[in-house]
Amino acid sequence: MSIFDNSLNADGALIVGAGLAGLFTALKLAPRPVTVLSPKPLGMGASSAWAQGGVAAAVGKGDSSHAHALDTEMAGAGIVDHGIAESVTAEAAARIEDLARWGTPFDRDDFGNYALGKEAAHSANRIVKVEGDRAGWAIMQAIIAQVRRTPSIRVVEGITALSLARDNGRIVGVFGRRLGDRYSEPVFIRARATVLAAGGLGGLYAVTTNPPGVRGHAMGMAARAGALIADAEFVQFHPTAIATGADPAPLATEALRGEGAILVNDLGERFMPAIHPDAELAPRDIVARANFRQIQAGRKVFLDTRKVLGADILTRFPTVAQYCLDAGIDPVAGMIPVTPAAHFHMGGVKVDERGRSSLPGLWVCGEASCTGLHGANRLASNSLLEATVYGARIAEDIGGLEPVRSLLPFKGIEWDEAEGAKAEQVLRDLPAVQELRHVMTDLVGVERDATGLRAALRAIARLEATAEHVTSAYLNMTTSATLVAAAALKRTESRGGHFRTDFPQTDETWEHHTTMGLDEALAIRAGA
Repeated sequence: MSIFDNSLNADGALIVGAGLAGLFTALKLAPRPVTVLSPKPLGMGASSAWAQGGVAAAVGKGDSSHAHALDTEMAGAGIVDHGIAESVTAEAAARIEDLARWGTPFDRDDFGNYALGKEAAHSANRIVKVEGDRAGWAIMQAIIAQVRRTPSIRVVEGITALSLARDNGRIVGVFGRRLGDRYSEPVFIRARATVLAAGGLGGLYAVTTNPPGVRGHAMGMAARAGALIADAEFVQFHPTAIATGADPAPLATEALRGEGAILVNDLGERFMPAIHPDAELAPRDIVARANFRQIQAGRKVFLDTRKVLGADILTRFPTVAQYCLDAGIDPVAGMIPVTPAAHFHMGGVKVDERGRSSLPGLWVCGEASCTGLHGANRLASNSLLEATVYGARIAEDIGGLEPVRSLLPFKGIEWDEAEGAKAEQVLRDLPAVQELRHVMTDLVGVERDATGLRAALRAIARLEATAEHVTSAYLNMTTSATLVAAAALKRTESRGGHFRTDFPQTDETWEHHTTMGLDEALAIRAGA
């Protein structure tokens, strides 16, 4: 049987990924027909649901979208696209209202105004949140319920996308396979418009806050199909993952530091005031490097919330409190051990202001994309904002191209939770995957240098060449890892989330985005 005989027809737009970016796009496309492809049941395994802080939006008294844009540019270390920052922050209030209208129970004061939090590098309280640290989970629950109520959205659960399908240079859908079934023939899902919203790559690192399935598959798929990738070297390491040894590492939200929590080492020394005027509220890359260097020097690092929160942490930050209690940590009486962890990818598939990639027929949004908003270092809580803004923009762009059609009947793939979990664990436990993740953490991590980056590229090439049962899923991972390491080797300066110990200064000649195709990355790898 030909692979094209084993096919489904999305008959309109196909959205790969069911996090906030993908589902928001689907809702904004209504009543146009949309097929959403999700490897797991909705709500399982999406990074969006793990977001604790909230959505950044200048909706408070005295604040402005222009001030928000300036903060975004300051955090982005000189390479944020000014026009993108201004336009995205200007749309923030409208996207918050969309989320509220679809049922997100944002925190409000007694007068019905949004109760706003503050996070690092923001000049004002502008984090629209839910129950302190449950924004991602609450937003996703509301969005999923709205998707279930929308007849134009067809959700296909249990298929994981492996590769993009091309025909005469245009993306015409994806090849996928039922999660856990490595040996069945791939399914071809045809689409007139394909939206890639399948997340970032934090899980390529051994220490990460990302769900297990978020390992560069989206960027890898797009690069292998010929898409241009931008800013791949810029990986954000969250400074305060909870150091429990868990994989992934639970997160202690930055909002705790916004409330006044401080960082100390095991000698009781508070070290951030000597490093940056904003101390614990300095940009994330600065705090992450400070924590990293303490740990490299043999110290342990702790987040101390006792004075500013005390027992209130249990009710105001229930997610963090539960993570601590599950690990045997008393967050009321004791301090929280923390460590930097791979958290967010500022780079991704290069897109324009409408979300269009360099490949006709392919739009990209969410963490899989590089819009120019984040520059070298994402401003806290701008990720969920970007997902909603570009979801709306892509829906408008596709809506202007595609007429309204009727959905064809389709019987979904039956989800076997046990088999799906087993498949995920098998991939996680593969020696080649484990080695790849340690290579990325050790050599392409918080601090890099040329010697380590060349060693990483050689190791990735070896792992790709020698791994047993090389699959598209594994190639997507090694492709993304190659792009990150190659771009990091190419950028001979330090900026934002990219820090080179052999080039520790910022160089104005590098005040621009890095754009790279897979061929260039492979050539850099071959020369390592």
